[in-house]
Amino acid sequence: MPSDLQLTDHPLFDFTEGASPLVIAAPHVGTYIPPDIAAKLNGTGRAVRETDFHVHRLFDFARELGATTLWATHSRYVVDLNRDPEGANLYPGKFETGLCPVSDFDRNPIYPEGHTPCAAEIEFRRDTYWRPYHTQLKTALEATVARHGKALLIDAHSIRGVIPSLFEGRLPDLNFGANSGVTLHENTLRALQDWRAKTSTYSHVLDGRFKGGYTTRHYGALSQQIQALQIEIVQDTYLDSASPHLYDARIAAPLSQTLRPLVEALVESL
Repeated sequence: MPSDLQLTDHPLFDFTEGASPLVIAAPHVGTYIPPDIAAKLNGTGRAVRETDFHVHRLFDFARELGATTLWATHSRYVVDLNRDPEGANLYPGKFETGLCPVSDFDRNPIYPEGHTPCAAEIEFRRDTYWRPYHTQLKTALEATVARHGKALLIDAHSIRGVIPSLFEGRLPDLNFGANSGVTLHENTLRALQDWRAKTSTYSHVLDGRFKGGYTTRHYGALSQQIQALQIEIVQDTYLDSASPHLYDARIAAPLSQTLRPLVEALVESL
């Protein structure tokens, strides 16, 4: 449904309210960059390579489950919706891009020298793009709790499988993050572990290199009634290997069919 929190000419997100305790968000699927920001970027920045291309399509079953969904439309290069608004690091001591990234994951600059966002520009982007998304997400979670007394937030992400600046070797196909188990209750964590014990088609890990970003950690600690889980998916499990920004339905369908019983089990465990 349209939201009155859409503050720019281009909608900030695609929001649909559902009737179940499940909320699924995808903060990095957007590719839109407002023209004034695009004009400041270099070719690497305008290529928006670090997009979680089409990851929300793996959860196309969400609406059949009555889920509330929130899909971002703007690129993470405008503002990273999964970063602390004050710029605190998620993984101290490790390289990570900030609230308003100035490089891609390979540390290639996305702005010409001298054109990176200043403090005032970062504050403007935080207020204009970051806050409306999180206001909508918080409102959706509170409405879900009001209806059901509980809510499960799945924060959906995808990433290239090999990025030496971020991690050694290749990531497992599915990377679950619950901030070392803090953001899930015992029953929900058990449901996840039961599913993992029965699933061998895709490799998977819990709280490995990625333990959940700002969204998972923040909302998972907001209330005992709200649980949160990040799912970080390696992109070659569902994207076209020759054109990695294109969705490949042929290889994506088995993954989506694998994820659905997991999501159903997690909701049932609530």
